[in-house]
Amino acid sequence: MYNIAVIPGDGIGPELTEAAIAVLEATGINCHWQVAEMGHGAWERYGNPVPAKTLATMRSSDASLKGPCTTVRGAPYRSANVTFRVELDLFASVRPCKAYPGVRTLFPGTDLVVIRGNTEDRAGGGQFPAGSPHTQAIIQAVRNAGKPIPLDAALSLAICTRAGTTRLARFAFNYARTNGRHKVTVGVKAGGASHMEILFWRVCEETSKEFPDIECENEAIDALCLQLVRRPQRFDVLLLPGGYGGLISDLCAGLVGGLGMAGGANYGDDLAVFEAAHGSAPKYAGLNKANPMALILSGALMLRHLGEARAADQVEAAVAAQVAEGQCLTYDVAPTSKAVRGTHEVADELAKRIRRSTNKTARL
Repeated sequence: MYNIAVIPGDGIGPELTEAAIAVLEATGINCHWQVAEMGHGAWERYGNPVPAKTLATMRSSDASLKGPCTTVRGAPYRSANVTFRVELDLFASVRPCKAYPGVRTLFPGTDLVVIRGNTEDRAGGGQFPAGSPHTQAIIQAVRNAGKPIPLDAALSLAICTRAGTTRLARFAFNYARTNGRHKVTVGVKAGGASHMEILFWRVCEETSKEFPDIECENEAIDALCLQLVRRPQRFDVLLLPGGYGGLISDLCAGLVGGLGMAGGANYGDDLAVFEAAHGSAPKYAGLNKANPMALILSGALMLRHLGEARAADQVEAAVAAQVAEGQCLTYDVAPTSKAVRGTHEVADELAKRIRRSTNKTARL
């Protein structure tokens, strides 16, 4: 039995996690699902969007399946998503972007993976608070420059360390090798690149020498955006700092049918949390409209992480078959209005497909 922490989250999160669990259980895996709270609702109840009890549950579990959490703009707390990644040291975000036959897209055949940093650059979202040595060093450097900062100004801190980039790059090249991929494209700014981006690029290039079987190329981030909307099929694995990675992963989701088809995962040295790439969409909460496939595909990534490759294959095959058939899909990917079904209807049909395939295999 696997102990899985389940974070329903906010907005559409509870109904999506319920749907995903139903599909994952159809594979026959034996899980104990332990519910924990996180997000804006947790902040309203406990004054903390990521309660210590929730982090403890996630640390003691074999993996975590997380629904989307709301971050209210201007709220007096750090984003729950940023917080749990930093607190659990989940330094690598992985977002596969695959165009399943049947999904409306201008780029059929696209199959790439975006790997971005989670705990450095701006993605750390305040990992280095005002009193930290890193922040103090930056502030002192600004002072030493001898140029006063105007009162009507904002200072944004972004951090890149050799150690942090090295482990992210090794993760990306190992991921490529383990998953039968052959090229890693590093994306940073070219002209006018900051010292942070130069360090990121150099460390990735140095680390690539440890993996001679994997091609490494560098692409200026603006040129990368251009090529992604022209020929995304030329890319395999994209390795990006946190800030650029967040933008590029959503762009790539748009190439393969939208965020409703974009699963994702966060990995650390010992822990892993699986979540969809999309947000909590509060206006759709409880309406049985949201696409559950992104979280279901995240669940397939979790199964693979747990060593349940056969079950993961079943889930992915069911998603592919249902999309190709085009008869039971949510509004965002359905080919016609007659094919539109609700969140739970889509999940129920996926679960039935998986059970049918399991029974057929058993008879053979």
